[in-house]
Amino acid sequence: MKNYLFFMLYCAGGMAFAQAQTKPNEPQWKGKFEQLDQMLPTPNEYRTGSGAPGPKYWQQQADYDITAELNDENQSITGSETITYTNNSPDVLKYLWVQLDQNLFEKESNTAKTATNTMRDSTAAKMMAMQLNLWNYEGGYQIKSVKEASGKDLPYTINKTMMRIDLPAPIKAGGKYVFKIDWSFNVLDRNQTFARSGYEFFPEDGNYVYTIAQWFPRMCVYDDVVGWQNKQFLGRGEFTLPFGNYKVTLTVPSDHIVAATGMIKNPAQVLTPDQNTRLEKAKTTFDKPVIVVTQAEAIEKEKTKSKEKKSWQFEAINVRDFAFASSRKFIWDAMAVKTGNNTPLAQSFYPKEGNPLWEKESTRAVKNTLEVYSHYTIDYPYPQATSVHAASIGMEYPMICFNFGRPKKDGTYDNDKLKGMLGVVIHEVGHNFFPMIINNDERQTTWMDEGINSFVQLLTELERYPDLDFSRGKPAGLVPYMKGDKATMRPLMTNSEQVIMFGPEQYQKAATALFILRETVMGHDLFDKAFKEYAQRWAFKHPKPADFFRTLEDASAVDLDWFWKGWFYTTDNVDQSLDQVKWYKLRTEKVNVEGKEKNVTKGNLASGKEADKKNENFDNGPQYISVLPTNERMYGEFQNKIDDKAVVGKLENKNIYEITLSNKGGLVMPVIIEWTYKDGTKETDRIPAEIWRTNENKFSKVFAKEKEVANVTIDPQKEISDINTEDNVFPRVAHASKFDELKKKTN
Repeated sequence: MKNYLFFMLYCAGGMAFAQAQTKPNEPQWKGKFEQLDQMLPTPNEYRTGSGAPGPKYWQQQADYDITAELNDENQSITGSETITYTNNSPDVLKYLWVQLDQNLFEKESNTAKTATNTMRDSTAAKMMAMQLNLWNYEGGYQIKSVKEASGKDLPYTINKTMMRIDLPAPIKAGGKYVFKIDWSFNVLDRNQTFARSGYEFFPEDGNYVYTIAQWFPRMCVYDDVVGWQNKQFLGRGEFTLPFGNYKVTLTVPSDHIVAATGMIKNPAQVLTPDQNTRLEKAKTTFDKPVIVVTQAEAIEKEKTKSKEKKSWQFEAINVRDFAFASSRKFIWDAMAVKTGNNTPLAQSFYPKEGNPLWEKESTRAVKNTLEVYSHYTIDYPYPQATSVHAASIGMEYPMICFNFGRPKKDGTYDNDKLKGMLGVVIHEVGHNFFPMIINNDERQTTWMDEGINSFVQLLTELERYPDLDFSRGKPAGLVPYMKGDKATMRPLMTNSEQVIMFGPEQYQKAATALFILRETVMGHDLFDKAFKEYAQRWAFKHPKPADFFRTLEDASAVDLDWFWKGWFYTTDNVDQSLDQVKWYKLRTEKVNVEGKEKNVTKGNLASGKEADKKNENFDNGPQYISVLPTNERMYGEFQNKIDDKAVVGKLENKNIYEITLSNKGGLVMPVIIEWTYKDGTKETDRIPAEIWRTNENKFSKVFAKEKEVANVTIDPQKEISDINTEDNVFPRVAHASKFDELKKKTN
C-alpha cells in the first residue's frame, strides 16, 4: 500500500498544482487533446482508418466528345457534346445530375438575388452597375436538346445551375450510358462581370482574348460520401468533377492561336511550317523557352483579322475538366521539363501587352512549379502545363491556367508586379496537383486545394525565388488576420459560400497551418514523407478531409488530432504569455539528519509581496531552496536507494528556473523557449504541444541551467503566429533596455 499511497499523494499534489495555476471556476479542460475519431466519418471498405483508399474504393468516370465553335463577331459559343458515363458505384442510378455553371449569369440567378449590398454616395459607375446588375447581356445556357445516343429526347429539369436528366432505364452497377447535349451561350466581358470565364477586349487594335472555362455542361460527382454533389453554384465554391477522357474540336477564326487542356492533335493543319518546327524544337529544349509564335507574327494578325475558320483538335486523358483560350493576339513560347521519367512541356500564351515580363518569366515559372511540386507530391503526369496571360484573374484548370500580371504600357514593371505575376503563375500552375490530380471537393472544402496549394506555392517561392521575399503562408503574415474580429471569422471546415474572409482563411490560414506543421511541429523529414504519401495515395482520386488528416498521422506516427481540431475546427488564435520566471539556487550546509551529518541544501524562500517583487526580474538575485533527504516511505517496496548526495551534487551551482506560461488565445501549440545568458550565448528548448494536455490554460515547468540567464523569450523567431509578442519576453519592457545593451555587446 505504500507505493499506492505515494502514487496517490503524488497525483493529489499534481492536481492541486494544476488547480493552483487557474482562476477559480476557470475551465481547465476543453478536450483539445481528445481524438478526432467521433468527429470524422467511420472508416469503411471505401476509405480506411489509415487515410488510404479502401479495397472497394470506387469513383465514376465521364468521357466527353465535344465540338464547339467560337464566334468572334458576336462573342458566343455553340457546342455539342456526347457524354459516356460509367457507373463504377455499387448503386443503381435512376437519374443523372449535370452542372450548368453558365447559369450563374442569368438575370434571375440565386447569386444575384442573395447578394447583399448597401448604398453610398460617390460610388464608382462600374461598381454601381455591378451592384445593381445593370449590364445589358444575356447570360446562361440555351439548352437546345438532351438526347439519348439513338437520338430520342430525354426528359430533363433545370434547377438554376443544376440539370437533372431522367433515364429511360436505371444504370446498373458497372453499366455505361451515352447521351448528348446541344447548347450555346454568350461569352461575357470579364471587365463587367469579374467572371472566371469570358473575354477581354483591346480597344487599340480591336481584338479579343478569350479565356473560356465552365463552358460546357459537366457531370456532377457521385461518390461514396455524399452521393450526388449537386450543391448549387453561387460563384465562390468552385468545382467537383469526375475524371474522364476528352476529345475536343474547337473551331475558331483561322488566325487565332488556341491553348487548351490536353495536347494538340493536328498541329500541321493549324500552324505554319515554321511554327511547327519551333514547337518540335521546344519539346527537346530544357534550358530556355523556344518562341513558337513570335510577337511580330501576332502583331501582323492583329491587323488583318481573318474571317476564315480553322478547327483545332485536342485530346486529354484522365482529366477532370477542359478549358481553353483563343486569340489572334497570342505569342507562344514553350520548353521541356524533366519530372521523373516524364518530359512535359511548360508553355505560355500572352498578348504583346504582357511583354517583356511574360516572355522573360512565365514559362520559367511554370517549369519551376512543375519541378518543385513533383518533388513534394508525384511526378507531374500530364504532357503539358500552360500559363495564359489575362487581365486581373488567377484561375486554374487541368493543364491550363489564366493569370494576371501586366506591365505598364511602356513595358516597365516594379518588383511588386514581378512578385504578383510569379506568385499567381506558381499558384495556378500548382493547382494542376491540387485539385486537378489530387481531386478534392472544392464545393465543400476549399482549403483542401487553395490552402494546400498555397502552402506548396510558398515552398516553391522560397526555393526558386529566395531573393523576392515571398511571405504569404509564413506565420508572421497571418497575425493581422488572427488578431481580427472573430465575428467575421469561420473555421476552415466551413463551406466556402459561408466564408467571409475567404483569402485570409481558406488560402493563408490553411497554408500557414501546414507551414507551421512542417517547420515547427513535425519537422521536414516526417512531414514531407507523410505529405507525399497523401499525394500518392489520392492522385486521380477524390480525397476528403478525413483522408488527409488520417494519412498524415498514419505515415508519421505523430498524433495531430489536437492540431486539426485547433486550426481547422475553431477560430482560436495563438497567444502564449510568459507570465513569470523564478530563479532559484541551492545553498549547501551540514545538518544532522537521523543522527548522521549529511550535506543538504538549506535556505529560505521569500514570500508574499517580497517574493512578487523579487520575481519581477533577475536583478535581486536568486531565491535559495532546500533539498531534503528522501523519506523512506517514498521508496515503497524498492530495496535500493537513491544517492541523495549525488543528486545534490548535480544541482550545486546550477541555476534553476521555473517558468509559467498561459494560453490566452485558446489554440494549443508547441512552446519554443530561447534562453539568453549573461555571457551573450543562447540556447533553445522546444517543447511539444502536449505540454498543455492536462491544463490547456496554464503550466509551469522547471529547468536547470549551467549559466545565469539574462532574458527569456518564447517564440523568438515568430514561428507559431502568436498575436501578441509583448508578453513573450521576461523580464518585461521595463528591463528591455538592459537586454538591448547586452545584445549590442554580444553582437
